[in-house]
Amino acid sequence: MSSTALPRQIRGPSAFGGGLRRTLYLTWIIGLTEYRLTYFGSALGYLWSLMRPLMLFGVLYVVFSEIVDFGDDIVNYPMLLLFNIVLFNFFTDASTKAVTSVVDREAIVRKMHFPGMVIPFARVLSGGLNLAVSLIAVFLFLLAYGLNPRWTWLLLPLLLVPLVLLTLGVAMLLSALYVRFRDVAPIWAVLSTALFYGSPVLYAIDKVPEQYRQMLMLVNPLADILEQGRRWVIDPNADGAIAAAGGGAWILVPIAVGTAVCALGVWVFNREAPRIAERL
Repeated sequence: MSSTALPRQIRGPSAFGGGLRRTLYLTWIIGLTEYRLTYFGSALGYLWSLMRPLMLFGVLYVVFSEIVDFGDDIVNYPMLLLFNIVLFNFFTDASTKAVTSVVDREAIVRKMHFPGMVIPFARVLSGGLNLAVSLIAVFLFLLAYGLNPRWTWLLLPLLLVPLVLLTLGVAMLLSALYVRFRDVAPIWAVLSTALFYGSPVLYAIDKVPEQYRQMLMLVNPLADILEQGRRWVIDPNADGAIAAAGGGAWILVPIAVGTAVCALGVWVFNREAPRIAERL
């Protein structure tokens, strides 16, 4: 009796196919290209990277400060609002664009030796370039507003590192899940809106009732980043993330949450990568 050998299963493209150096190179090329194409054909071009957060800031400032009369007791509230909007917009814009990124790039994702992880990485890189331009404008506004430069401004990269890691984790997680579950896009649209109001963007953390303050700082890594940014950049007399979280030890919890999200994103994307091409 003869037997027919079954062909070995062919695995699809991996998450890091071709090595780390090639992955980083492709991320830079694709991310830079996406950044250049973002405002291609528009009259204002790259100025939109500045105009978008400034327009949102203007609307929110008029509504909450002039109409609702909110923020009068918050030191340098206009600058705090602008700073928070720029940081939060980086997170939401990069993660939202990453949701459909793999599906949008179906043609190159199907290639056997293309590292799939490049796609969400490139979306975050494109958002990071926008963030860099916006932060330059923010610091110019701070100086024009009358704030004196402080050495703590140099600590800003310490906030950007966990912010980028958190954004990368969410981007990888959402982009991998969207290939299988198209409900991810509308669900994330609702969750990101809820996260906007659940993070100290429009308000300072000390405005949150004390019984909820520590819980907010523990479960929302963005709250820690924004609140510590307030102390280092806007108001040196603000409590900061450590005091709001209830002590130095507690601040490790949100840091662990952000790290866990990033690790989970890498694990999920790496696990799904070989099967992504056949599901597209």
